Amino acid sequence: MEKHVQWNIWYVIIAIVAMIAFNDALRSWREVQPLAYSEFLAQLEAGNVEEIRVSTDRIEGTLKRPLPDGRTRFATVRIDPELAQSLAREHVKFSGVIQSTLLRDVLGWVIPALLFFGLWSFLLRRFGERSGLGGGLMSIGRSKAKVYVETGVGVTFADVAGVDEAKEELGEVVGFLKDPGRYGRLGARIPKGILLVGPPGTGKTLLARAVAGEAGVPFFSINGSEFVEMFVGVGAARVRDLFEQARQKAPAIIFIDEIDALGRARGAFGAFGGGHDEKEQTLNQLLAEIDGFDPSSGVVLLAATNRPEILDPALLRAGRFDRQVLVDRPDRVGRVQILRVHLKKVRLDNDVDPEKIAALTPGFTGADLANLVNEAALLATRRGREAVRLEDFTGAVERIVAGLEKKNRLLNPEERRIVAHHEMGHALVACALPGSDVVHKVSIIPRGVGALGYTIQRPTEDRFLMQRDELMTKMAVLLGGRAAESLVIGQMSTGAADDLAKVTDIARTMVTQYGMEPLLGHLVYESPRSPWLATPQWPGEGPRYSEETAQRIDAAVRRLVEEAFERSVSILHTQRARLEQGAARLLERETLNEEDLRALLREVPETEPAR
Repeated sequence: MEKHVQWNIWYVIIAIVAMIAFNDALRSWREVQPLAYSEFLAQLEAGNVEEIRVSTDRIEGTLKRPLPDGRTRFATVRIDPELAQSLAREHVKFSGVIQSTLLRDVLGWVIPALLFFGLWSFLLRRFGERSGLGGGLMSIGRSKAKVYVETGVGVTFADVAGVDEAKEELGEVVGFLKDPGRYGRLGARIPKGILLVGPPGTGKTLLARAVAGEAGVPFFSINGSEFVEMFVGVGAARVRDLFEQARQKAPAIIFIDEIDALGRARGAFGAFGGGHDEKEQTLNQLLAEIDGFDPSSGVVLLAATNRPEILDPALLRAGRFDRQVLVDRPDRVGRVQILRVHLKKVRLDNDVDPEKIAALTPGFTGADLANLVNEAALLATRRGREAVRLEDFTGAVERIVAGLEKKNRLLNPEERRIVAHHEMGHALVACALPGSDVVHKVSIIPRGVGALGYTIQRPTEDRFLMQRDELMTKMAVLLGGRAAESLVIGQMSTGAADDLAKVTDIARTMVTQYGMEPLLGHLVYESPRSPWLATPQWPGEGPRYSEETAQRIDAAVRRLVEEAFERSVSILHTQRARLEQGAARLLERETLNEEDLRALLREVPETEPAR
């Protein structure tokens, strides 16, 4: 709308200039057309000049008798008298050049000014597009929220799967927007703000759009980072403009994605978080707008974040974001539902079972599953198939989890032998320990950046609570590769670097956060990590224990890791024959699946070979 107004102003200016120029030219042509100076002298000698007006370089006047074309007014340019007499003696017709004063002013001043202003506006608009000012100086305080009406959203709850609890919570919002009177009959009010919290890729934005699609109301969507600009006060102006637009189109939904970019706790970083910067002024304006609008007007505020622990407490207090809805990673049933939604878009073979795919993807989010289906379809296309098979999904899982297959990476025979024993060590320890996840595949084909081989385990069920013995089992499986190298090769290689990092992290968490070390008591020594992020709650926070306690923590972590390693060595010592035979089969086939491992356990006895 604003752009159309700007263009209309330009059209008016151009039309006015054109009219002035046209009128000036028409008047000059009709009334005061230029007259040759020689003709002026002839009319003067003939006594036909009634009146003249003389300026420095111009002569205007009227004639007693009209010229043959009917004119009685004339204008000419003064010429040097001596030159005029010489030209007259030679009977040469001579004249000066006359220009309209008004037209010359328009061309000499107005049009260059307009060109300069147009160039300045163009450069400012380009600068605004690159720096995020959004369309020039006049629109710097305008909100850049995208407005989706019902036909533009096109998403409903039927398109969102695996988050039944969240859909049930947000169903109240849909009901309120459709029938506000039903929810207000007992004095209840809809929450002013609803915060969607969950790991990245779980479908928070999709869920917010589905609410608007179900309710059939306008959907204002904007990212939190779009409020924060280079100029102080711009973000606050955009917040005001956004809420004003929503009130005009009520009932409506305002959705702020990644609100942590805007609502980070004030003063959390000392001198680097002053009280007058652009981000904090924008947050203050957002708080004021939330306080100032009435939910009964039909405007519902939704926001999404994957870092709720860093949000300002004033943003989360009652009366602002009254409700938090957890949009977590789906469980196995939820993954099956999500897969069925995405599998409708591809051509499947008869052997594809969503239950089996869901069993291979613990911890996958909705975005991960959508990517998995796409990767499987691409893999099947690359293989020249007419439909996507289950093995294509297995290959896609390996591609996502382990990385791209490095077929051109050639290992020398000794390296392949070390990798084969390493991966078989993982597999045999996992098969020997009760409660460990089932081994799905073992391979010595290099993948990813540094993986020379991989072992994929398939959990039998989703787990949300783990005991100390289960964590010790997990560490033993991770150290199975290093134990196999120590037992068979007699040396340690760099292939266990990733395993050691994971084991150390598990052991340290057991000691410092879970209180699983009796000598240190039931205390928490380090800040708990976010349930879905790898960063502590407050980066830079120092240790909250003494040097003596730190030494005891290090000793406890080392003791847990050594205990898990000795357990792996003991298991592989009794299964030395299986380890050797399994490594030989890996070197021959490069990949062993679950059935191949079962056959190995049946064929090779669990006894240590004679020395």
